[in-house]
Amino acid sequence: MQKDIKKGSDEENELEILVLLIQKYETEKYPIPSPNPLEAIKFRMEQLGISEAKLSGIIGYRSRKSELFSGARKLNLNMIRKLHEALHIPADVLIREY
Repeated sequence: MQKDIKKGSDEENELEILVLLIQKYETEKYPIPSPNPLEAIKFRMEQLGISEAKLSGIIGYRSRKSELFSGARKLNLNMIRKLHEALHIPADVLIREY
């Protein structure tokens, strides 16, 4: 049976403390590393249903997309800005070494 917790009650305060403790424990024991920039791009493309052709339009030439995913080319500042703007990937993820 579900019980409603009143705002400002001792039960609410206890629940809030438990949530904070669980979050702290998970952050310390099971940290989630930031994704590889290329993995983040692929994941976001999948989420948004963006084709590789559209990605080529975002970053420039089609060959650049192929070079990026093959490892022959690294993201440059201009590409990072365009990807951040178009795909809403945090810039700090895109500037990571890979």
